[in-house]
Amino acid sequence: MTVRTSLGAVAALLATAILAAPVCADPVPAGPPALGAASSRSALVRTETRGAHWERLYVRSASMRRVIPVDVLRGAGPGPHPALYLLDGVDGSPTSDWLTKGHAAEFFADKPVDVVLTGDGVGSMYSDWEHYDRTLGLNRWETFLIDELPPIVESYLHTDGRRAVAGLSMGAQGAMMLAQRHPGFFRAVAGISGCYSTADNVGEAVTRITVASRGGNPENLWGPPNSPAWLAHDSFLGAATLRGTAIYLSAATGVPGLPDLEAIADAPNVLGALQQSGGGVALEAGALACTERFAERLAQLRIPATVEYEPTGTHAWQSFTDELPAAWNAIAKAFHGEASRIAVEAR
Repeated sequence: MTVRTSLGAVAALLATAILAAPVCADPVPAGPPALGAASSRSALVRTETRGAHWERLYVRSASMRRVIPVDVLRGAGPGPHPALYLLDGVDGSPTSDWLTKGHAAEFFADKPVDVVLTGDGVGSMYSDWEHYDRTLGLNRWETFLIDELPPIVESYLHTDGRRAVAGLSMGAQGAMMLAQRHPGFFRAVAGISGCYSTADNVGEAVTRITVASRGGNPENLWGPPNSPAWLAHDSFLGAATLRGTAIYLSAATGVPGLPDLEAIADAPNVLGALQQSGGGVALEAGALACTERFAERLAQLRIPATVEYEPTGTHAWQSFTDELPAAWNAIAKAFHGEASRIAVEAR
């Protein structure tokens, strides 16, 4: 199914929807924490059991000078297993919303994959920021997710060396950026309801609004919007480096479906749920426009991708969880080499 959406209208809708979201107001220090001997190298600090096949790791990041909570779901059946890094949306809670709202532990309980879910990435774009931010702190997420965390977590889990990355909303954009900027590091990438440009008008607006919605200064991210770093993080412009990586994209129209209406009807505060759903409509319409444009770019480059457009669904967990099985199916095929064969045949 293909649905065309006006990009100009999308920018206005997104501004209304995201800026209406709550802003992180936790007190933060005036500058980055000092780099002491204890934080001079990344390491696994401690672990704890959270549930069946679910553990919490506390990983010290030398680049971010703090300990990051990382939840892991061990794969079913005999290992070793591949690893799936699953990125959260803009809220970046200490425990990923994939676990608390997206039922990831239940979904992956019988899947032969080790799932890695990081916490505390609120408003970060999962990127390395140029400057410390007084609200969002010191962010070096690209360094953490590419250089620091994989050797630690994959050694702990005894994975088999295959890995993929996926995310929703801000996490979808972050996942695509990581895969595009580090060709070959991931076998597959999946984006659910994301936006994949940072340099065009809509992509720039979405990125700035995402950061500002959680109290951050967008210029601390990659500098002024006309700086080279904004171009360097644009997956639309850099899409050619994704050749050979299995790609999955999905988005819905923003039209509320039955699950959305049932969630509103069952909410303790129906009026509040209605207001929130209005933002979900706007956000998903924006994600749809971004996804369509990125899919067209991949097609122009003759880069294979699996693209799913849902006729109903808003920017809410009812939609995200519905889209997870298809995303996993595409990733599982890539782990078994099917995506690599398809990519070779398409060249």
